[in-house]
Amino acid sequence: MSGLTGAEADLLAPVERAPILDRTLEWAAINSGTGNLDGLAAMAGRLAQAFAQLPGEVRLVDPAPVEKVDAKGQLRELGHGRHLVLSVRPEAERRVILTGHMDTVYAREHPFQTSAWLDDDTLNGPGTADMKGGLSLMLAGLAAYERSAPSLGYDVLINSDEETGSLSSAALIADLARGKLAALTYEPGLPDGSMARARPGSGNYAAVATGRSAHAGRNPQDGRNALVAASDLAMRLAAGVQDGLTINPARIEGGAPNNTVPDLAILHFNLRPRTPELAEVARALVDAAVAQVSAAHDVHIHVHGHVSRPPKPITPKTEALFGLVSKAAADLGQSMRWQDTGGVCDGNNIAACGVPVLDTMGALGGSIHSPQEFMIASSLDARARLTALVMHRLDKEGIAA
Repeated sequence: MSGLTGAEADLLAPVERAPILDRTLEWAAINSGTGNLDGLAAMAGRLAQAFAQLPGEVRLVDPAPVEKVDAKGQLRELGHGRHLVLSVRPEAERRVILTGHMDTVYAREHPFQTSAWLDDDTLNGPGTADMKGGLSLMLAGLAAYERSAPSLGYDVLINSDEETGSLSSAALIADLARGKLAALTYEPGLPDGSMARARPGSGNYAAVATGRSAHAGRNPQDGRNALVAASDLAMRLAAGVQDGLTINPARIEGGAPNNTVPDLAILHFNLRPRTPELAEVARALVDAAVAQVSAAHDVHIHVHGHVSRPPKPITPKTEALFGLVSKAAADLGQSMRWQDTGGVCDGNNIAACGVPVLDTMGALGGSIHSPQEFMIASSLDARARLTALVMHRLDKEGIAA
């Protein structure tokens, strides 16, 4: 840590692993799957209490309405938890946004609910890396930064629906991100310290095919088979995969008894364009496939969904932010690499607002979204120090335009 000034070393000295780890274990013991509204409410309460130690106002914001196509092809409103927002020095001209999420992919009924040590430094637990460890270290880093006579303003946003696309918090993210100097998001880094660089966009869709039922034996010719149409659409979409654009037909719902021509089928699919131009290519491809299948099978198809995570390109401002963060990591003796990834997160939404974002500032770990999820405990205090130092240097130095 020879690159630190004396003031920076003093700033970071009080950061300790034990309280960060204790909070992580406490929060990981609360099931806060995106659909568990009671668990999310409990988690939001714990977070509000914890982040109240920072100066500024903590508030819980109601989710925006979100509709989803159900198994009957009808739109229904989904319930979501409230989102936490902390605003510190809102009058400051130079401001940063730090974001994370309180929800996990593990439902209340999922068997993976407890944490266990795999070795002295590796903790297996639900949401430990993704991202309750990240939330805990973010708080520790900000608390350390507040000891440095700070002048930088910042907002903290912790949403309740990141794992399902942040649809109920997208407008809030955009509102808080707009005009910010920089953004730090606390998705987990890889065990070797690698951080996400460019990300593709992502959109989730439901194509509702409505045909005509008929008896499968007496008059099948009078029917219009929605299941066959949905299958044809899946095949046409899969054939549209190209360099920079992935399309994944994931599930077909609907159908009918064996003696009935099915009049309803719902195709769920995801697409990921690497660039805004490829997002337009994907939109045109979906429109063309829907028109072709509708005509070929004499069915009606309604598509619900859009690219809700815009592609995240790398701009000169993003390069400058990474330069500042990687220099801070080097001065702390932490290894760091930067590489493109196929995953998406709230960093996509922030980048779409023209704000440079580094979105893997959280704990190091791996095997996320599985019962093998693990977090490296020694990264908690290391990344908390990195957060404090980055905030301090953004305050004192800023980043290149």
